[in-house]
Amino acid sequence: MLILNSSVVFSLFMFMCGVVSFVGARKHLLSTLLSLEFMMLGIFWLMSVVIVGLGSDMYFILFFLTLAACEGALGLALLVSVVRTHGSDNFSNFSVLQC
Repeated sequence: MLILNSSVVFSLFMFMCGVVSFVGARKHLLSTLLSLEFMMLGIFWLMSVVIVGLGSDMYFILFFLTLAACEGALGLALLVSVVRTHGSDNFSNFSVLQC
């Protein structure tokens, strides 16, 4: 039971580090995407520990991992598109008025 508690605390710590990174370092699009992926990894770890601890099936975890991979691929495609159109991934280069 001690291992389960330390794993839950570690996954929550990972999630909170991702949130702090997402809120604090919003200068580049790549850093925000990496912090989102780190938050997803923390949630994945937490779900894995809880579902394995309960003795349930792992199908929901695999579905969540698939959605996280799709989110990562979509984020990278958006990053490539932004770099091609604007020249960099700085948020200061983006303008709402520009088409």
